[in-house]
Amino acid sequence: MRHLLAFLQRYGIDLNNPSSLFIVFGYIFLTALVAHFILRIILRKIEKHAEQGNRPWLKIFTQNKLFHRISLTLQGILVSVQLSFYLETGSHVGLFFNICVQLWILLFALLSFFSLLDVILKLSHQYKFSVQLPLRGIFQGVKLVAASIVAILMISLLIGKSPAILFSGLGAMAAVLMLVFKDPLLGLVAGIQLSANTMLHMGDWLEMPKYGADGTVIDIGLTTVKVQNWDNTITTIPTYALVSDAFKNWSYMSASGGRRIKRSVFIDSTSIHFMSADELQRLGQVDLLKPWIKEQSQKVANGNAAQSVLNGESMTNIGAFRAWLTEYLHQHPKIRKDMTLMVRQLPPGAEGLPLEIYAFTNTVEWLKYEAIQADIFDHIYAVIEEFGLRIYQRPSGNDLRPQALVC
Repeated sequence: MRHLLAFLQRYGIDLNNPSSLFIVFGYIFLTALVAHFILRIILRKIEKHAEQGNRPWLKIFTQNKLFHRISLTLQGILVSVQLSFYLETGSHVGLFFNICVQLWILLFALLSFFSLLDVILKLSHQYKFSVQLPLRGIFQGVKLVAASIVAILMISLLIGKSPAILFSGLGAMAAVLMLVFKDPLLGLVAGIQLSANTMLHMGDWLEMPKYGADGTVIDIGLTTVKVQNWDNTITTIPTYALVSDAFKNWSYMSASGGRRIKRSVFIDSTSIHFMSADELQRLGQVDLLKPWIKEQSQKVANGNAAQSVLNGESMTNIGAFRAWLTEYLHQHPKIRKDMTLMVRQLPPGAEGLPLEIYAFTNTVEWLKYEAIQADIFDHIYAVIEEFGLRIYQRPSGNDLRPQALVC
């Protein structure tokens, strides 16, 4: 340093002279400007190559301005090095400009770190393992910590105190910081729990009636989770609420390849009766019922020698319908046979006898699922009269009007 000052003074540049300082600062500014233009040319070539080339990873780097912010950081370091050479240590001018340049370096170093995290996050989306980790929430937490550290370093530069003094004072402010950053801290812990327990991932179908959420998870952040509902609205849920409250994740249903049908047909109880010989003969011609009628007829013949329905078994139209419907579902091309499939009776109530269809379709797509379910029940409602059964339906005004007119 002394040799450099002696060299400058030999050529008539005295740093205590304002005009000489002006020359030095002009030289530093010119050097920084030249470095800026050189780096800009390099960055433009890199951006052009990223746009024209077939390298998506390079485009991610340029889109997040990582190289641009690193170049600004390097320019600050270059100016800082020149100031340390040309200005005397301890001078007020040198101290002022050194603080400004160091603030510049800290700021753009922090922004470069943010860009690096964004690049890593976007690159991770190309790999399946990232779906299992709430990287966005974790990176937001890291950004918050980094910003806090840099803010303390900047404050220490401005007040001329050691950063250790400010860090030591954080212990006394821990309670206040916990209150201020309650949501980010809870969100960070909740994100780790969601990932560790494989409770929720990006793209999952989430249903949470408490918050009016029913749709696809599009973002898992540090403090909020965004759900795009089926009506294209966006519901925002606090991240910690997914740990403290209950929610339904439909992703496992999607992964299984089968979606459940669980719907009942309400049979009018007054239409249930034992089948007559004519009904047995007519239904015996149905291919889906032939095995069942043959088996039941044999049972009736073996156990009902008295030929009385009170003394043994007999066939009912509801039993025949249940057997036909079970066989119909077994032969349906869009119903899975390797999953639970049954037709069962539920406890009767004021609306008749519920006959529930419990089966799984061979697709999980919503539109196809609804079409399959509708086709099945269309057929059920159309064919049920062939068994002498009626669907229960509450009387409407049109049902009662003819009777009122007669009275």
